[in-house]
Amino acid sequence: MCGGDPHQTVLGTVRDMITVHRVVQTTLDAPSTFAYLSAFEHTPTWDPGTPVVEKQSTGPVAVGTKYHAVAEFRGKRQQIDSVVTEISADRIQLRGENKTVISVDTISVRPSKSGSEVTYTAEFTLKGFAKLAEPFVKPMFEKLGDPAADGMKKQLDSLATTPQSG
Repeated sequence: MCGGDPHQTVLGTVRDMITVHRVVQTTLDAPSTFAYLSAFEHTPTWDPGTPVVEKQSTGPVAVGTKYHAVAEFRGKRQQIDSVVTEISADRIQLRGENKTVISVDTISVRPSKSGSEVTYTAEFTLKGFAKLAEPFVKPMFEKLGDPAADGMKKQLDSLATTPQSG
């Protein structure tokens, strides 16, 4: 994308929820983009804040598919277990939880003139004592969004230029 920021940013708190939202333009076509991103185990290839994601279920991605992830936040590794709660031809939603946070990640993909547009929203609800730190950690959550969006764009664009074997 020439002449500007390749993703848009919105940060807010709605009903005690921290929301990080990005829109990423890629040259990869929409079906290929969605196929890649909906396989959540690919997340470490584009999100440096999530170095490990393991699919715990067998078979194709569907409602109920389970993942175990390791996320890095403030220099500490956090374990989080997630489950696919919604999936369609162009949208997937996962809900993850551990002792301090509930996360809901939503990815939707639509065709664009140059390939596809990905809308990624991560919503975090802090639990217990962690909730008291929300005003202080909101900016830290926001900082996680840019490297993830940049990594997503770079990875998807590289897939668009990689010759497919067949």
